[in-house]
Amino acid sequence: MRHRTALPLLLCLLLQPAGWGHAQPADREQEIEPPALTRQVPLRFKRHNFQALCYDSVGCTVVYNGHQQARQPDGKASPPKPADDNGNAWGSTELGIRNFPGPAEVRWTSKDGATHEASVDIGRIFRDELVWHAVPREKMTDFHAGPVAGAPDMYLEVDDRTISVYTAMFIPTRDEQIPGNKDSNFRKDIFLVWRRTY
Repeated sequence: MRHRTALPLLLCLLLQPAGWGHAQPADREQEIEPPALTRQVPLRFKRHNFQALCYDSVGCTVVYNGHQQARQPDGKASPPKPADDNGNAWGSTELGIRNFPGPAEVRWTSKDGATHEASVDIGRIFRDELVWHAVPREKMTDFHAGPVAGAPDMYLEVDDRTISVYTAMFIPTRDEQIPGNKDSNFRKDIFLVWRRTY
């Protein structure tokens, strides 16, 4: 009788999902691979531009290259990220930063009231100094001199408990990207490069 009682319990223990009943990691880091053309048509950079954005957070501050890139007063909440925000309206607040200063230092309070501090090492994320892009070489205008292209934009975004790093680069193209629009001879795609939830 004792064995019949123990059997269902044993089956439950054996069949439970892996990790069930154990604490999951508090934070998860995601480093994304660049598009294949980034390595096939390598464009390197020695300087970069930077902007920090804060959403759904309280008292968010970001310091990078010795400057305050974002600063909210203590107790002041930032609005949620607009649902239609595709990054097209983003613009860098500091230009021509030499590769690479120390990590970006981020402090904020998430919506649940938890306080966070993080060091985001931009130099490690972009350690190969490659411009992320998805433009074939034959479609590019010859705009780069030697091995160094222009300065890409880098965006650090705080959104509740998650920090994301994006990059974008203005790449002139031989053809109009919008047929009939003579001012559309370029691509500026925005790529998610790194993300971590705290």
